[in-house]
Amino acid sequence: MFRTHNCGELKITDINKKVTLSGWINIIRNKGSIIWIDLRDRYGITQLVLEEKTTDSSIFKKAKTLGREDVIKVKGTVSKRTSKNEKISTGEIEIVITELEILNSSKIPPFTIENDTDGGEELRMKYRYLDIRRPQIRENLILRHQVVSILREYLNKKDFIEIETPSLIKSTPEGARDFLVPSRMNPGKFYALPQSPQTLKQLLMIGGMDKYYQLVKCFRDEDLRADRAPEFTQIDCEMSFIEQQDIFNTFEPAIQQVFNVIKGVTLPKFPVYTYDEVMSKYGTDKPDLRFDMQIIDITEKVQKCNFKVFDNSEYIGAICVKNSASFTRKQIDIYTDFIKNPNLKGKGLVYIKYNEDDSIRSSIDKFILPEQFKNWFIDLEAKKGDLVFVIADKKQKAQKILGELRLKLASDLNLKDKNKFAPLWVIDFPLLEWNEEHQRFFASHHPFTSPKDEDIVKMTTDPANVKAKAYDLVMNGFEIAGGSLRIHKKDIQEKMFKIIGMDLKQAYDEFGFLINALGYGAPPHGGIAIGLARLCAILGGSEAIRDFIAFPKNNSGKDIMIDAPSLISSEQLKELNL
Repeated sequence: MFRTHNCGELKITDINKKVTLSGWINIIRNKGSIIWIDLRDRYGITQLVLEEKTTDSSIFKKAKTLGREDVIKVKGTVSKRTSKNEKISTGEIEIVITELEILNSSKIPPFTIENDTDGGEELRMKYRYLDIRRPQIRENLILRHQVVSILREYLNKKDFIEIETPSLIKSTPEGARDFLVPSRMNPGKFYALPQSPQTLKQLLMIGGMDKYYQLVKCFRDEDLRADRAPEFTQIDCEMSFIEQQDIFNTFEPAIQQVFNVIKGVTLPKFPVYTYDEVMSKYGTDKPDLRFDMQIIDITEKVQKCNFKVFDNSEYIGAICVKNSASFTRKQIDIYTDFIKNPNLKGKGLVYIKYNEDDSIRSSIDKFILPEQFKNWFIDLEAKKGDLVFVIADKKQKAQKILGELRLKLASDLNLKDKNKFAPLWVIDFPLLEWNEEHQRFFASHHPFTSPKDEDIVKMTTDPANVKAKAYDLVMNGFEIAGGSLRIHKKDIQEKMFKIIGMDLKQAYDEFGFLINALGYGAPPHGGIAIGLARLCAILGGSEAIRDFIAFPKNNSGKDIMIDAPSLISSEQLKELNL
């Protein structure tokens, strides 16, 4: 027997018990005549003690040869510690060692196995199996397991059925790029790894499996960012005979339960905003509501004030930064440079300081009178001591710039409290978006999303203004779930494909299996997919999803631990007819 107990469970009530423990050496403190060893496993740390005058000399001698991360098995007696360690669950006891066996020795690790490690991200990803031993990563993976367990139990009780869909499917032209898998048995043909099980779960609804869920791996061969991965896991769900509110009524309590169980937090009812509302107020469809600083449209109020930049602009928007009139010119210049970066391409940033002494300083105060500024402050709810930033540009561009500026200011001013959670539903997204390069419409979500009933007539007359029965669940500036009600009528699905540039033949070549299935009595249906790693990252107070994935890939989509992707032999290529 390697262990009678784990390294996190022994308590003061276990005094005088004979126990066997196994694990990794976390720390050794050798004081000459006495040796303390912190033994670690997944469950915690237990202190071991050997004294030269009472421990068998051969065991004491062996203990002196031990190093960090060696794997050992010990037998001994539970004893009361003279100095308690309140930071660990076993801090009141220690094990007086009577037997010691070295199960395996370890090389010196390339970084310290502790939360405040000296290893950089790339190094830790190369030795991820060692990184997982660190308490932080271990707890992150346990948290992920807990989230999955809670949601599985919740969905099972709601009569959902877990059904597995295939991982080798057909490549489709819409959406992100597919990962392709050559078929040896079918020369010249390829499978695709699923970007999501979208069409398959719709077929399950047509098949009468009216409540489905799956923990599913999805694959997208797209440019990567810190919050994106080439493969990711989502909790994928679909329901039949529902409306949008049914989705909210089902999955809002699910998320509330997760936060209640894991964080002890009671989330209130989630507010609902339209896409147009959040773009107007926050400049993004993923607003962070942990802090205010809304964008205010002051176009009508400030135009015709004899300042040409404003008078000639389509839109003027502003944000009020509370208690920040003390910003120096150097600090303001940082934000001016920020909005001019290549991603935002802002033309300039106007600032207005409303000082505590009632004076006003602004980059445009030679054009605008103090009384005019104070009139603007009414809409902005600006008080003495506040700072106002103003952007004048095309409406969409200005809102985006102000949205990004708002987030940067919040980060710099420490307004993003990781222990605060602000969820919301965003609804009524555009069904379509125009692509200048291809000179055609693309589906904003995917081509199976249903238009709003009242907008169906606009699909051919005014497609740019058709709203979708789509919704996102957003929290703390991140999308944690997204979905839509689906097109369940064959004629509307055919119309949708036509609008996005597919003729009927191409539509049937690519999606004939679904279009035909819609002709066999498809029920109204819709669903949602929860991003597992992102939800866990928010629960764990982190913006990095990699720490909640057991074996993540880096920003280039590489697994530097196993060296993937890698070259394959000419023999393999020949077998695949490549």
